Amino acid sequence: MAWSRLKAGLAIVMATTVATVSGVQAQDAGQEQKWRHGMAVIGDLELPADFKQLPYVDVNAPKSGQLRLAAEGTFDNLNLVIDRGSPVLGLGMIYDTLMKRSENEVFGTYGLLAEAVSYPDDMSSATFRLRAEAKWADGQPVTPNDVIFSMEKLKELSAMYSGYYRHVASVEKTGELEVTFRFDEKDNKELPSIVGDFPILPKHWWEGKDDKGQQRDISKTTLAAVMGSGPYKVGAIQPGSSIRYELRDDYWGKDLPINLGQNNFRTISYSYFSDSDVAFEAFRAGTIDYRRENSSSRWATRYDFDAVKDGRVKREALTNPFKALGVMQAFVPNMRRDIFKDPKVREALNYAYDFEDLNKNLAFGGLKRVDSFFWGTELASSGLPQGRELELLQELKDKIPVRVFTEPYTNPVGGDPNKVRDNLRKAVGLLKEAGWELKGNRMVNSRTGKPLSFEILLSNAAQERTVVPYVASLKKIGIDARIRTVDSSQYINRVRSFDYDMLYSVWAQSMNPGNEQTEYWGSDSVSRQGSRNYAGIADPAVDILIRKIVFAPNRDEQVAAIKAMDRVLLANHYVVPMFYSGEEKVAYWDRIAHPATLPEYEIGFPQIWFDKQAEK
Repeated sequence: MAWSRLKAGLAIVMATTVATVSGVQAQDAGQEQKWRHGMAVIGDLELPADFKQLPYVDVNAPKSGQLRLAAEGTFDNLNLVIDRGSPVLGLGMIYDTLMKRSENEVFGTYGLLAEAVSYPDDMSSATFRLRAEAKWADGQPVTPNDVIFSMEKLKELSAMYSGYYRHVASVEKTGELEVTFRFDEKDNKELPSIVGDFPILPKHWWEGKDDKGQQRDISKTTLAAVMGSGPYKVGAIQPGSSIRYELRDDYWGKDLPINLGQNNFRTISYSYFSDSDVAFEAFRAGTIDYRRENSSSRWATRYDFDAVKDGRVKREALTNPFKALGVMQAFVPNMRRDIFKDPKVREALNYAYDFEDLNKNLAFGGLKRVDSFFWGTELASSGLPQGRELELLQELKDKIPVRVFTEPYTNPVGGDPNKVRDNLRKAVGLLKEAGWELKGNRMVNSRTGKPLSFEILLSNAAQERTVVPYVASLKKIGIDARIRTVDSSQYINRVRSFDYDMLYSVWAQSMNPGNEQTEYWGSDSVSRQGSRNYAGIADPAVDILIRKIVFAPNRDEQVAAIKAMDRVLLANHYVVPMFYSGEEKVAYWDRIAHPATLPEYEIGFPQIWFDKQAEK
């Protein structure tokens, strides 16, 4: 579902061109109102108003069978609105959004709950016209009041949504089936698009009573089967252990062109496991149908069992999702802690990280070092700044490190004893400049005598394997780094409240970064619990560049501002860049399959996949 992209940090952004549906009505300030069937980000929408289906689906795919998936940890909450508890996976399947993305386009979106969208030239508002046939699972119609209720509650109860939609000043009903979002600033080209991308909730259900006569409360966690308007409904629930979603035969939108050939499994279930090794063994045993493999070493060494050899389990390494996706995976020091405030300390931490040795010994050479916050895309900075990018940086020269203009960003290179010794020597030198010194085998503060000591917070034991070598390297220069692995519920709560010294985290970037950049590294989000500003960045230069990205008048200006911001983030050593493979490694039992042609920018899982056995 489109709204889950938002949870992963991928915003649907910048609506620059449109396609007309029909009708001309009065608009604010006398401007003619154009109704559009979709919003395109780069270039034109690929599909006309009368398109019959998405180009990558199999409209003859059977609607049958089951899909069994694994999850790690546990869950204790089915209310996606609030920032409490451990949320269950898969809830996106029960909700519809106003618009839906085509995975063949770089964020081209088309009407789902809304049949059309309209906005003025200055992007000061966006109006959506709902489909008259849109219904909740209990048969009641989806109304503008549901949309208003959803936005208001998400902004009120979710730190993430309140930050992301902070420029939505109001939402109001402007017609029998029309709802209008008004923004507190003009010419923010992203806003009409992203307000089409949040889950729409049933107001009457949340304000009603349950089967026991108890009043529901959207501000609290729940393990009850929540209701939506989407293709699936919640079936069986075993709290903390498993959940099953069931395909709705009465789904109102099943015959829409945007939905044909999708939502093909009769049931989709998630079983929760204690760690990734246990989940992998369940997959090997055939009780789990599909696995996304995030361990390069396991991919290289553990997929040699009989079912793989005889073809019953298929493996694919797909690059589709990374054609328009930038990734920064990193160790993230929390600058809300005093020990990380000095950039020399943070730079020293990078010199202590030996990626080359880890890649060789643990990942069999299957990884690449990340060197940009937009790694793998055309948005990544490289070399020295030139042209418009240089001009933007020169405007900020009193606010950014001089090295931005004189030194291309590069990560330290290790992999052999001489290079490692040189890197550790540089790390010790940087720490000395920052007021730390080696006394015996401990790195201590020169003034207070306190040791340089911190904890690396992890969410699962599988991550420990790649963190242990880093901890050992830090100890060589007297830094007391410790691994702390906690259960998913505790991890989520600690991250939301910024209660950590260092994280192992990842940000995913779209090809059109926008308002979400404030959530990642803007000063406005540094103190807002639940934001994704994990590093605690409050940098005036970064704030200025974020605004230039959001309000860029054209693509060239936007790209220049993105690369300039990338350079400033890198030069301040806000994170210790780690690695990524650049491939989506998946394995699945041959009972399930996907269409011959996958989407250009995704793999369409699970929406366009299906159960082959139903064909027999």
